[in-house]
Amino acid sequence: MRIVRTDVYCRFVPFFVAMACVLALYSCHTTRPLRQARERSIVILYENDVHCAIDGYAGMAQLRDAVADTAWVALTSSGDFLQGGTAGALSRGQYIADIMRAMRYDAVALGNHEFDFGIPHMKQLLRTAALPVTCVNLRDLSCDSIVYTPYIIKTYGNKRIAFVGVTTPSAFYTEQYAFRSADGLVHHDLCETEVYALVQKAVDEARGNGADYVVALSHLGASDSPLNVTSHGLVAATSGIDAVLDGHSHSVVECCMVKNRLGRMIPVTQTGTQFANIGKLLISPDGGISTHLVPVPTLLSHKTGYGDDVRCVVDSVKALMSEVIKEEVCRTSFPLSILDSAGRQRVRYAETNAGNVVTDALRAYTGADVAIMNGGGIRTGIAEGIVTVGDVVAMMPYDNAVAVLQITGGELLALLEACCGSAPQESGDFPQVSGISFRLCNDMTPRVRDLQILDASTGVYRPIDLTATYSLATIEYDITGGGLHDMLRTATRVKDYQTTDTQVVIWYLNEKLRGVLTDDYRGVQGRIR
Repeated sequence: MRIVRTDVYCRFVPFFVAMACVLALYSCHTTRPLRQARERSIVILYENDVHCAIDGYAGMAQLRDAVADTAWVALTSSGDFLQGGTAGALSRGQYIADIMRAMRYDAVALGNHEFDFGIPHMKQLLRTAALPVTCVNLRDLSCDSIVYTPYIIKTYGNKRIAFVGVTTPSAFYTEQYAFRSADGLVHHDLCETEVYALVQKAVDEARGNGADYVVALSHLGASDSPLNVTSHGLVAATSGIDAVLDGHSHSVVECCMVKNRLGRMIPVTQTGTQFANIGKLLISPDGGISTHLVPVPTLLSHKTGYGDDVRCVVDSVKALMSEVIKEEVCRTSFPLSILDSAGRQRVRYAETNAGNVVTDALRAYTGADVAIMNGGGIRTGIAEGIVTVGDVVAMMPYDNAVAVLQITGGELLALLEACCGSAPQESGDFPQVSGISFRLCNDMTPRVRDLQILDASTGVYRPIDLTATYSLATIEYDITGGGLHDMLRTATRVKDYQTTDTQVVIWYLNEKLRGVLTDDYRGVQGRIR
């Protein structure tokens, strides 16, 4: 369902509210030679990895309107906005597109989760949202051309700013299904080996076309990646970029200075995830550049009347969602958790009761011998009390179809060995399992020992037969999307379901468990020891 944007005239607010937004303390400051004095500063408000945390858009619009009283203002996104939460899952991204259309962004980069619904659907949503997308490295192989413009130049007062977008090439592997046709042929590419060179080419062209400043909208992340393509590596390999507004690694970085190819220090910044903060890059009249993070909860706790047009759209989306998500699924006297006591993602390195429920649901629904799901697909836990549809969707927001494969015992052992290889470090490929029991040995080879399979007829675990064939229930992402180390792509399919993983878990809780989460899920069950 489309949401019609409603414009609401902003009310006047005390002068100090606007000034407080513009004159906030800066944590990082670099200077440039004075070019031409001007009365107004330029403020670029930026976000990354919002993952459907829609309330934050109202806060960003509120800050935009307040800043616009005293400065030129721009809005940017560094990607991962269409999916990762309830609003995206329920509408296949449409709710997010409607909200972002009301935001009036100046430039937007693509994140890896923009590809979750496939490239044709992504393109349609971005058109719906009228988003000005920039991406140097998404290439359509059918016509050998880039899909979106490599840079966007905007004028603010008498200055021109170029925004250059770049997307992590790892998305080609983590969202493989989006880049391949049904017969396995690659139709789009993210130019893995050319990323830095393509950014440099875009920067040079933008400078040649009169850009006074170049700001990179990077969905590369600052942390190490298997492909070794990061925001810090981008700065080190290029020149001509004035600031990098980063994303992908969900880091909270107010400012990190990185030396570029010519030895100049360039600020790299990132806001975290799910609108924990809004970033504010300020270009002052004297040419200085500074970055600052504004906590979104602080903004939302002080409604000013600014940003009411966006708030109306957000409220409309929430009203539509509430009719679906408030339906009760079951009740539980204990939480389903994905975190450890230190706040780390336990679901990505060890057994969890949330993972047990999800994989038991897959096995029960399909009747398969075993079930496996990558831990990274389980995004949140569920609190004790009433469990609603919205709770389950938030836990598993990616709307993956379910399938059953045929796999030998030897192949299953190799799969578990590969997917447990990073433990106890977090990995999205770490397996949550059902019908399987094993011992995980750190710093030893092999790591997976005493692998056993549950005999459903007796309820007893028995040693695996490496030559036997077993049926395996999993999700489409773990077959064709690069999950579970992409080791299931060539496995024989037994059955494909139109039902999604979220629907299967709702069925399991509501019908199989008769609306009450049983006590054997209160803790872990020793499936992974």
